[in-house]
Amino acid sequence: MNSKESVYAWHLSLRVDRPVEGCTMRPHAYMYGKKLDEREANLPSHSKRFPNPPPLHEFSYRWYRGPKVEPCAFEGCPRRTSFSPHDWSQFALGGTGCGLQCVSNRSSLYKATFCNSNCFVQAWKTQFTVPQPQSKWEGPGGAFTPHKRTLSSTMSSDVGSNDDETDLRSVGSAVSGASSSGGNGPPGTPRGIIVRAGGGDYNGGIEEEEWTEISNDQIFIPGPADIGRKLKVEAVAYSQDTGEMLMHRVVKTDLVLSRPPDPIKRNLVTNKAAGGGGGGARFRAVTYNCLAEIYATKQQYPYCDLWALSWDFRFQNLLREIMDVGPDVVCLQEVQADHYETHVYSAMSEAGYEGVYKQKTRASMGLAGKVDGCALFWRRAKFHLVESYSIEFNELAQRQVTQVMGLNVRSEEGAAMLNRLSRDNVAQLVVLELAQPSLSRSNRDQMNQVCIANTHLYSNKDFPDVKLWQSWQLLQELETFVMSRGSNLPLMICGDFNSTPDTAVYDLMSRQAVHPGHPDVNMNLDDGSPNVLPDTMSLTHSFQLGSVYSTVLGEEPNFTNFTAQFKGVLDYMWYTASNLRPLSAAPIPDNTVLTKYGEALPSTQFPSDHVMLISDMQIISGGSR
Repeated sequence: MNSKESVYAWHLSLRVDRPVEGCTMRPHAYMYGKKLDEREANLPSHSKRFPNPPPLHEFSYRWYRGPKVEPCAFEGCPRRTSFSPHDWSQFALGGTGCGLQCVSNRSSLYKATFCNSNCFVQAWKTQFTVPQPQSKWEGPGGAFTPHKRTLSSTMSSDVGSNDDETDLRSVGSAVSGASSSGGNGPPGTPRGIIVRAGGGDYNGGIEEEEWTEISNDQIFIPGPADIGRKLKVEAVAYSQDTGEMLMHRVVKTDLVLSRPPDPIKRNLVTNKAAGGGGGGARFRAVTYNCLAEIYATKQQYPYCDLWALSWDFRFQNLLREIMDVGPDVVCLQEVQADHYETHVYSAMSEAGYEGVYKQKTRASMGLAGKVDGCALFWRRAKFHLVESYSIEFNELAQRQVTQVMGLNVRSEEGAAMLNRLSRDNVAQLVVLELAQPSLSRSNRDQMNQVCIANTHLYSNKDFPDVKLWQSWQLLQELETFVMSRGSNLPLMICGDFNSTPDTAVYDLMSRQAVHPGHPDVNMNLDDGSPNVLPDTMSLTHSFQLGSVYSTVLGEEPNFTNFTAQFKGVLDYMWYTASNLRPLSAAPIPDNTVLTKYGEALPSTQFPSDHVMLISDMQIISGGSR
């Protein structure tokens, strides 16, 4: 190779999530070039050599539906008739998620495929040795088979590893390229491909069916006709200048699963102490940390399938879970900015809701929109918006340091305070007015408005002082807001406070004060971090707040966040007891329900690592609980 000549390897990466009925599939196609040196002689089959880097390009896509396949040869396997995500998770498959194929040609199970090792073991109990043709070798006793060819139970590590994986990982592979003669596309296109279906004669018979082109759009939503079949997607890169085809690649998916079963029913428990007159309008409120895609990683949740962590799968479950409850007010946390635009707002709007969004104040994680925030929705038929405000705790920190403490943000002390307090968290505040005004039975005064706050406090367990400061500042802001509009404005504060009931945050919210001896206000900051809290006498507020769940159920739940690493209460619904009362609340499902389809949350049943809180509320007049 001439050292003065540059050579580039062009690579086309194509990935697609596991297909599930009703869940949007979005191919992840990416083409790039890498400059080669003399040592890099061999390239992967899906790469090509060119003298120049790839030009500007765009992609076109085609989707294909494969034949029906029998997913498991073991007759007692539930996955022979069920394609529910619950039955196909790694939890249901025994943690492997890896298929097997018997490759012993002397077994009656030769070439039979199994969805997991347990099914293979069960089927092996009934297998038998298939007689082999006599060898030409003759001994004194007649024909015999060499001893070294005794029965083996060699298996492949994946059902489709003999041919599926070749097509999955390469462009123009032997499998796809050799069978494309009936098509009119580029080499390797699945058009007219003849493939082996998983069903048929397990003694070596082959059932042949064609792949059928079903769409040429970029995205595809599997329907009932796709369940139990594999799909293929082909991506072709074209030059934007010349229109020339540059590269193409074909990948095959796993079997299409059916839509997940409906969410579990969350029955509400009535507050027996909620009697008395003075009742006004009723409304149902929920708060839910949705688990943003940027945090839903396999590293964080290794017990959950990657496809079950995907946003398109979880969003369908999240939306159905919310709609099944039929709330009038919806407080959401960890809503990703790009997903609010592409998924959440349009779906909620179509369902009859209006909403506002506030993203965290930090920069996005990589691509634009990859930052989470809070979203607050209300049913249009129930409420209309009067006022809407957002709170940035970074801005409050700046004000605290400069105006209250009189520090220069460039000074060592001022910079340290800002560094400790600036955690990018936000809160939302709306005043909603009833679309159909309600009148008090006692004095006929109109009770038509309610104030809803939605927040997500800092998550790091090593910063209880910051969480306490954020809670205090939020209450100060709400006090100023409510008092300026008349002290009788009903208030709910919902969200993920990232604080358990034994923390100072809980004490401040529920008791209007923090004990001076509480560990959260007596931190030993060995790293030189500044004390960001005022004297405990100043940590107070004027609201008489009650916790919905503690009021209705007599105590806080055992958990609202349920992962393998942590199980505890982090989410709350607070209300002003003088003018609101909780009529009911939906208990958190117990461990047996939450772990039925997974080790912890999220799972194929529960789309987030948090559980949604649900309550029916009523506006009341003058001090009645």
